[in-house]
Amino acid sequence: MKKSDSKRPYFLWDYDLTEEDVRKILRGENETEKIWMMSRILESASFDDVWKYVTLHEVRAMFPKLKLKRPIREAWSYALTVWSQS
Repeated sequence: MKKSDSKRPYFLWDYDLTEEDVRKILRGENETEKIWMMSRILESASFDDVWKYVTLHEVRAMFPKLKLKRPIREAWSYALTVWSQS
């Protein structure tokens, strides 16, 4: 099966990657790819779908390195602060 025949996650509308590709990147050793994928998920996936790919621990660990638009970074930063207090 060609990649284009597989279901592409909606938050990757502009890349020919499958669900399996996303999970391989997130589990992989390439930090640059992992930063890109996690950033894309946090910016473009629905809140509920974020947790299908990453854990809160992973988000906290990678957060300083993520390339996020300012409003998105501020929202996630606030959420992580609030969640740390509970």
